[in-house]
Amino acid sequence: MRDPATVPVTPLPRLPAPAPRPVALEIEGLWKLFGAPRDIAALDLPDATPEALARRNVVGAVCDANFTVGQGEVFVLMGLSGSGKSTLLRCMTRLIEPTRGAVRMQGTDLCRASPTALIEMRRKKMGMVFQHFALLPNRTVLGNIAFPLEVQGMARDAAEARARALIETVGLTGREDRYPAQLSGGQQQRIGIARSLATDPAFWFLDEPFSALDPLIRADLQDELLRLQRHLAKTVVFVTHDLEEAIRIADRIAIMEAGRIVQIDTPEGLVTRPATDYVRRFVANVRPARVVRVASLMRAAGVERPTGDPVAAAATIEEIAPRLLAAGPDLPVVSGGVVVGILGRDAALRVLAGDAP
Repeated sequence: MRDPATVPVTPLPRLPAPAPRPVALEIEGLWKLFGAPRDIAALDLPDATPEALARRNVVGAVCDANFTVGQGEVFVLMGLSGSGKSTLLRCMTRLIEPTRGAVRMQGTDLCRASPTALIEMRRKKMGMVFQHFALLPNRTVLGNIAFPLEVQGMARDAAEARARALIETVGLTGREDRYPAQLSGGQQQRIGIARSLATDPAFWFLDEPFSALDPLIRADLQDELLRLQRHLAKTVVFVTHDLEEAIRIADRIAIMEAGRIVQIDTPEGLVTRPATDYVRRFVANVRPARVVRVASLMRAAGVERPTGDPVAAAATIEEIAPRLLAAGPDLPVVSGGVVVGILGRDAALRVLAGDAP
């Protein structure tokens, strides 16, 4: 028998890095300043500091925002009240006119688009959902959802057929003929979601859409959003002040403070690698096991391969917690049906106990 120390180790392939998403939305040097026009004009952008803004009595609602959003990505803007997240989203859709910068949507700069072109892009490429439902009280569920299509000139029968399909998609079947006042808050928000999807937009902008709802209804609609996103794969920009909500739905999160983006990262990256003390305080109460994924802890497989039930590389440590109680010292890690590494049980338990890797 050969000495195990002399047996060559052949590692199994590591989990490949995900392919980068094509850029769907690009924000470059975006500012929104409030104050006297002459004071704003006197500022040296983009190098204006918070102190320079204060000296001119100018409020920096959005200050030099720069980021991209990938096609099919759920990108969350979050921060405390007054941090600028809703203003940034409204600047991205030009519901508020930016002071300076570019918003490129599939290569077209919205900041340079004519009013006619902007209206056309909003009608055909953008779906929007806000905290206040803004439903038409004199229209039924069916009529509210069909309304954007009718505005576009679609025949009524075709618009209602599309609306009926969306009613089924958001779980409102059987309520087509009811009016908003006859529905609960959660059901009304489902109408708003369906209406925003009526034109099959490529981009979906949601500004705190669930914040006025009860916790259980809110959780249900978060589940609904995730289900719809798996099915529709929209490019989503979602505003929230709720970190739990952001972690649950986001591919990446941008943390804002006083109008500036201080860090953009995955939920796992924010918790395990906070860039500033502000971010560190922001995520201090998030259990690492909620966001740390198996892929981050696994090691390459050697000659000895564990024989227990495998765990998914994309799963969080919290999701596999029940498996750890009965597991051996090592668990095989799989992705796409292929073993890509080994998860040490002790390392996973340390994360479960609260240690960030």
